[in-house]
Amino acid sequence: MNRSQWPTLLIALIFGGAVTLFFLMRSARKEKAADPPVPVVIDREIEEEPAEVPDPIPALAADPADLPHDPASILEQAGVGMRSSSQSDLVEKISRALDEGDLAEFSQLIGSQALTPEAKRRLAELAGSGKLKLRKPKSAGEVGELQLNELTRWALYLDKAEPGRDRIFLDLKLEEGRWGVTQLVLPPAEGETVPQAQLVDSLGIVDAFLQAALRQEFELAKEFVDSSEVSDAKIAGLCILFEEGEYHLRREKPLRAMFQRDDTAGFLAHVVTIDGDEAAQFSVTVRQSEETKNWRLIEINLDQLLADYARRVAGGDVYYTPLVKNPKGGDTLVLYFDFDEGGLTRRTERQLQIVADILQTDPNKKLTISGHTDALGTEHYNDELSSKRAKSVRETLVRLGVKESQIVTVAKGQSQPRRPNFTKTGEDNPEGRRANRRTEIYLDF
Repeated sequence: MNRSQWPTLLIALIFGGAVTLFFLMRSARKEKAADPPVPVVIDREIEEEPAEVPDPIPALAADPADLPHDPASILEQAGVGMRSSSQSDLVEKISRALDEGDLAEFSQLIGSQALTPEAKRRLAELAGSGKLKLRKPKSAGEVGELQLNELTRWALYLDKAEPGRDRIFLDLKLEEGRWGVTQLVLPPAEGETVPQAQLVDSLGIVDAFLQAALRQEFELAKEFVDSSEVSDAKIAGLCILFEEGEYHLRREKPLRAMFQRDDTAGFLAHVVTIDGDEAAQFSVTVRQSEETKNWRLIEINLDQLLADYARRVAGGDVYYTPLVKNPKGGDTLVLYFDFDEGGLTRRTERQLQIVADILQTDPNKKLTISGHTDALGTEHYNDELSSKRAKSVRETLVRLGVKESQIVTVAKGQSQPRRPNFTKTGEDNPEGRRANRRTEIYLDF
C-alpha cells in the first residue's frame, strides 16, 4: 500500500468503529429496558391468615412414569394430613377427591394418622372395584358431636350401597383453631357381617339407634337400648312419631353433646320436618355397662317432640299424641276415634302397620288392646262402643298379618277417662272427651 492510500483506510476504520459503537449502545439500552423494575419491599405484619394452610406435601417426581399408579401404593404416600378452619370445607374437599377417584389427593387430605393398614387395604379394595362413588346430591353429612365444639363425626355416603355398608365415617378434631381427621372408619366388606353399629362409642350407638327408628326397624333399634330402662312402647312411639310427623335429623349438628362422662353421655337430637323447617329436639342418655363395656340408651325424653307433633299433626291438643304414660308405669301407645265412631282413620291404620311389623318379628310377642269412650251416652252403650273400637284394632292387625293368638282385647267403656269429660261447673268439655275416645295398646313384651 502506497502513502496516497492511507487517508482512505483511516476514514474507513473510523466509520466502522462508529457504526459498531452505535449498535452496541442500542443493544445495551434494549437490555436495560427489558429488565423488570426492582420491587419495593415493605416490612409489615400479615393482618389475616389464609383460609387454608395445607401441611407440606412431598414434591412429585419429575417423570410421571416414576409415580405409583396402583391404589395401595398411592395410599402409602399419605402425608400428615390437611387442617382447615372449616369442618365443612375440609369434608367437601375430601368427598370431592374420593368421588373423582383421586386417591393421592384423598390420602393427602386425610393423612397417615387416620389411614391405618386395614383402612388402606379396604380403600384399595373399594377403589379397585369402582365402589367409591358417592351419592348425589348429598355426598356427605354431619353425624354429630362426641365432644362439644372439639370432636365431631361426619359421614360420606356411598352410592348404591345397602344400609350398614353405605357410610364412611370421619372423626374431626379441633387443634389450635383448625380441624383435621383423626379417625377413618370404612363399612364392612361384602361377605362380612354388617355390625349393629359401625362405631360402638356413645355417639355411634345413639346414631345407630336413630337411623333404625327412622327406617322403622323396631327390632334393630331395640338392640341399642337397655330394656329395663326404655320400654318397647317408647321405641314404637318414636317410630310412629318419625313416620307420621315426617321428621328427619337436621343436616347441621343433628346430634349435639350435652355432657360426656366416663360411663354416661347425653345428646340432644335435632329434627326437622320434610320441608326442612326447624321442628323440635329431644334428649337421649346412654350409659356404658361396667361388665360388658357396651353403651346402651337408658333414657329418651320425647316431651318436646310430642308437643311439636301435637301442634303440627293433632291440631294443637297436647293430649292427642300417640304415646302416653301408663298409670301402672311405663308408656302406652294410643289410637284415637271420632265421636261415636268405632272405625279407624287412615292415620291410625298407618300407626297399626308399625305395630304389626313389630309383632310379626316374633310370634311370642303379645299385646293387650283396651277400648275407651267419653261419658256421653249410657254406660251400656259406651261398653259396647269401647268393645267395638278394640275389636276394630284387632281386626286391622290380623289383616296386616298378626296372629289372633297374639292379641287380647278389653272393653273399658267410660270408666277410665284420661281427661275430665265435664268442667268443674258441670259443663261439657269437648277437648277432654276427644282425648277419651281411644284405644290403648299395651305391648306385653
